[in-house]
Amino acid sequence: MNSPLSQAGPGLYRWIVFFLLAVGYLLVNFHRLCPAVVAVDLMDDLKAGGSMMGLLASAYFYPYALMQIPSGLLSDSWGPRKTITTFFILAGLSSIAFGFASTAGWAIAARVFVGVGVAMFFVPIMKILTCWFTVSEFSFMTGLFIAVGGAGALTAATPLAYLSMWIGWRGSFIFIGVVTLVSAAAIWIFVRNTPEELGWPAVRLKNPSEESSGQKIRLWTAMKEVVKSPRFWPLSLWYFCNFGLFYSFGGLWGGPYLMDVYRLSKSEAGAILSMMAIAIIIGSPIFSFVSDRVLRSRKKALVLSTFVMLLLVLAIAFFTAQFNRPMLYVWCFLWGFFGCSSSVIGFAAAKESFPISIAGTAIGLVNGFPFLGGALMQPLVGYVLDSFGKGPAGYPVEAYSQAFLWYIAVAIVSLISAFCIHETFAESGEAPSA
Repeated sequence: MNSPLSQAGPGLYRWIVFFLLAVGYLLVNFHRLCPAVVAVDLMDDLKAGGSMMGLLASAYFYPYALMQIPSGLLSDSWGPRKTITTFFILAGLSSIAFGFASTAGWAIAARVFVGVGVAMFFVPIMKILTCWFTVSEFSFMTGLFIAVGGAGALTAATPLAYLSMWIGWRGSFIFIGVVTLVSAAAIWIFVRNTPEELGWPAVRLKNPSEESSGQKIRLWTAMKEVVKSPRFWPLSLWYFCNFGLFYSFGGLWGGPYLMDVYRLSKSEAGAILSMMAIAIIIGSPIFSFVSDRVLRSRKKALVLSTFVMLLLVLAIAFFTAQFNRPMLYVWCFLWGFFGCSSSVIGFAAAKESFPISIAGTAIGLVNGFPFLGGALMQPLVGYVLDSFGKGPAGYPVEAYSQAFLWYIAVAIVSLISAFCIHETFAESGEAPSA
């Protein structure tokens, strides 16, 4: 097993594993943000108002948030490969069912099962990558995965706009459902949980500090330790508010806003919304670098990003219809850059806030709050829009201005919570990443 061939085998094969999982994660992020571009078509075809549309879009987020802890349990008991493929099949079939939906209720039910299916992806991916890549490589691979997520968001903008114009929104979701099923099949055929399953040696040796000297901490015990910690709640509240804002606009209402207020076509709105995805792709490594090398602080990076988000919210709330086309591109880029890319800093803070024995549980619990925020903010905006009434040309400018006033309150709470987050950089005991 020490021959050059066996040593070269896992070195090449792990990139096949990474590529297939990355494609799957791209699809996860597509499913997350796809309603924004086709929201107007969905409302017209399903006879859904803003409140119902908000509920439909948020139906993805509730199960995603609730399934974060079970995803870890199933990954441990079934194995990550089986967990990913089983639930990805569910996501693919549910996307196809969404494409055939004849009522808003049918569409909401399908969207719920899409959320359940894709929720069981991120945690198992992390477990597989831990086995295929060394400790020093792992943080880079995690950042690369977040960048791939940005590419998934990009496909949910302009490419989806053109695809829906070509084959309709129904055909688009049926097509992406089939692609999801193909991805699940490829992962099942080629991906393995560890190199040892293919007869290769383990990629890394276990760190003695990671070994448990006694009994493993039970899940409920770990969860109680996490939620009782004063470090947990400010970070979770920040995630809830910050990503409630991001997903509310980027995952649903950004498209209708651009089409109703600025009279843009679906493809034009998709091109502007795609700036958020581009910002995520380039912003994630930049935020990591700034936190590690420039500010040398998690808290300062989060406070800075949250303050800029507040400024962006103030701009769109008080100048709702007064942006020109270049300003819309810049605003959406900044929304993605400061609203989503900063998540890499939040997860680093979560990991560093707790002992390694419960760090995974902490990250899983924290990871539910962004999606709970999106699940609540999307219907809230829809309710505000419906209170003004929808005319033949869509919702009026005043409706969006009123909805964005709620954004201000949420952004202020997000900034306060960022100031309350405990600084963890000096406690991490890690050298800054390159």
